[in-house]
Amino acid sequence: KVNPYEIYEEGLKAFEQNDFFFASKKFSEAELNFEQTEKSAKAAIMSSFALYGINFYDDAIENLERYLKTYPGDKHVIYAHYLIAIIYYEQISDEKKDLKPLLDAKDAFNLVIQKFPLTDFAIDSKYKLGLINDLLAAKEMYIARHYIKKERWVAAINRLKVIVKHYDTTIYIEEALHRLVEV
Repeated sequence: KVNPYEIYEEGLKAFEQNDFFFASKKFSEAELNFEQTEKSAKAAIMSSFALYGINFYDDAIENLERYLKTYPGDKHVIYAHYLIAIIYYEQISDEKKDLKPLLDAKDAFNLVIQKFPLTDFAIDSKYKLGLINDLLAAKEMYIARHYIKKERWVAAINRLKVIVKHYDTTIYIEEALHRLVEV
């Protein structure tokens, strides 16, 4: 008979040696063999974290979403939501190119704040949301400047209004107000 505790320990040893791929496999195997739901849930979270450790972001998110459906009452649910947000956040590279990771991270951090408002995860999520809003405002300002340069005044005004309406706590608010008056 397979001993899930031994399999989990193998995963833990591999994890400690930064062999995250092997660790993920062992944690997943342990999850399937544990009889107690709590132990299975812990193995599932560890498997996801190991996948995150090797930047297998899509696999980690898929695993975390499965975990959330399978173990909705587990004590690590908050961490799973937070880890999903962090994975999206770490995929933000250039706000001028791809907005999807930015928007996904924003949604995921908002979910953490709404579901778990009195936690350290919510505090960190609020901080990261501020950074995300700065990036989104930067994108709007970048486009507004482009429209001003091309003398497309209505388009520029619309972009500047977005900053004033949605990103008034960012560093771009002063420039947006100044340029609105200027245009």
